[in-house]
Amino acid sequence: MKLRNLGETGIRVPTLVLGGNVFGWTVDEARAFELLDRAAAAGLSAIDTADSYSSWVPGNVGGESETILGKWLKRSGRRDSTVVITKVGSAVGNYPKDLTARHILSGVEDSLRRLQTDRIDVYFSHWPDPATPIEETLRAYQALIQQGKVRVIGASNYDAQQLGDALGTAARKSLPRYQVVQPEYNLYNRAAFEGALRELCVREGLGVITYFSLASGFLTGKYRSPADLGKSPRGQMLGKYLDDRGRRILGALDAVAGSHGAQAAEVALAWVAQQPGVTAPIASATTAEQLASLVRATELTLTKEDLQALAEASA
Repeated sequence: MKLRNLGETGIRVPTLVLGGNVFGWTVDEARAFELLDRAAAAGLSAIDTADSYSSWVPGNVGGESETILGKWLKRSGRRDSTVVITKVGSAVGNYPKDLTARHILSGVEDSLRRLQTDRIDVYFSHWPDPATPIEETLRAYQALIQQGKVRVIGASNYDAQQLGDALGTAARKSLPRYQVVQPEYNLYNRAAFEGALRELCVREGLGVITYFSLASGFLTGKYRSPADLGKSPRGQMLGKYLDDRGRRILGALDAVAGSHGAQAAEVALAWVAQQPGVTAPIASATTAEQLASLVRATELTLTKEDLQALAEASA
C-alpha cells in the first residue's frame, strides 16, 4: 500500500482513509470487525470517525462508531499500526455544538474511553465555532498535546477565511496550529475546496483528507434515476445530484472506468487522490466487496487524458 505524508505532521497514511461513519449505522459490530480486519490486511491503516457517529440513527446517542473501533483496536492489537482520526465539537450527549475548552477537554476523555486508547493521532474540530474565541479552543488542544492525549489537530468544514484566522492566531499566540484539513470534496462538489482553501493548504503544508469523496454514494453509479434512490438508507440524500451535470459526470466515470477495467467508484476516488493538495480521500464500505473496491482504487493511476475528461464533465 502506497503511503503519503500527512502534511508536515510526521504521520504517514495510505492514499485512502477508511470511513467509520457507517459503524453502528449500516454496519453492525460483527461486520465492522470483519471489514477492519480486511482493511488492516490490505494496508488501509488510517480510520476516520467522530464522537457524533452515528447519533442520527434512532436509538443511538453518539459514540457508537468510536466504541466499535475501540473494541476492534483492543481485540486486534493493531493500535500502534493504526492512525486513529476522530472529531469533537458536534452536539452529542450533554454537549452543545461548540469548541469551548470545557467541551474539548471533557469530550476527549469520552473519546479515549470509547476508543480504548491513550492517544488520538489526529483530533479534528468538527465544525467552526464563531462564538468561541479561537485562542480558547487552541489552548485546550495545547493542553491535550502536552499531556500526550493528542498528537496533531485538524479543522473540518472550515473555509479559507476561518482556517486562515485560526492559523494566524496560532502563530501570534505560539499555540498549536491546525495541521490537517477535512473538506467536502468530490467530482460533483468541487467549489468548497478548489480555490482559496486549497491554495492556503498547499502554501502552509497542510494535510488534506476529504469527506463525501463519493458524494454519499452517488459517484458509485448505483443511483441513476429517482427510482434508484430507495436502494439504500442514504438514497434519499442523493436526489440533488440527479441533474444534467450529475448525469454528465456519471457518463465520464463510465467511460474512464471502462478503459481501465475499473468501477466508477474507483475512478472517482482515484480522481480525488490525484488532485493537487489532497493527501487522501475518505471512503467507507459496508461489504467485503466494497472494501476490495476501495483497495483497488488506491492502485489505480489515471492518465492526464482521464483527469481532463473528468474535470471537463464536472466543471
